[in-house]
Amino acid sequence: MLYGGIPQDIVRRNPKITSNTIKKYLDYFEDSFLIESAQRYDIKGKAYIETPKKYYFSDLGLRNARINFRQFEQTRSMENVIYNELRMRGYSVDVGVVPAAEKDRNGKVTRKQLEVDFVCNLGSSRYYIQSAYILPDEAKRTQEVRPFRKIDDSFKKIIITRDMVPTRYDEYGILTVNIYDFLLDPKCLEK
Repeated sequence: MLYGGIPQDIVRRNPKITSNTIKKYLDYFEDSFLIESAQRYDIKGKAYIETPKKYYFSDLGLRNARINFRQFEQTRSMENVIYNELRMRGYSVDVGVVPAAEKDRNGKVTRKQLEVDFVCNLGSSRYYIQSAYILPDEAKRTQEVRPFRKIDDSFKKIIITRDMVPTRYDEYGILTVNIYDFLLDPKCLEK
C-alpha cells in the first residue's frame, strides 16, 4: 500500500526526482492496473478533499515478489486485502476523513482529522469500515471506534480484525467481525 506522503519521502531522499515525476509513475501504475487509488472523502462535509490519495496494490503477490518478500507489514497487507475484497464485491471505496475537536492534556482544544479506513458505497448502502490488525486491549478498540463516534449518520460502522472474535455488535451499534468471516461470507456486512 502506498500513501500520499510517498512523493515527499522519495524527493527528500533523491532531490533529482520531482513530485510531478512520482505522480506520473503512480498514474502509469494505476493505468496498468498494478495499483488503485482511493480518494479522501470528508464525511461531515460530504465532499471529496484534494489531499493526497491513498493507493492500494491490486495484487499483493506481485508487490511482495517485486520487493523480494522483504517488507511484510501485516497491518498494511490486511488493509490492502480488505480494500481488494470490497472492490471485488462491487463497492466504490474511499478513505473517510472526520474533523474532530478534542481537548489535550492541558485542556486546550485542538482540531484533528480522524481517518476512517474505508467509506464503501454500493447503491443506497454505505458502510464505514476500520481495519484493525489486532485489538489487544480496550485502548486500541477506543482508538478504532473514535472516528465512528464523530459520525452523525445511521450508516453501519464496522471494525474488521484478525483476532478470532465472534461477529458482534457493541453498545454503540458498531459491528466487529474477524477477517476470516469477512472474506468467506460476502453477506457478513449486512448482518
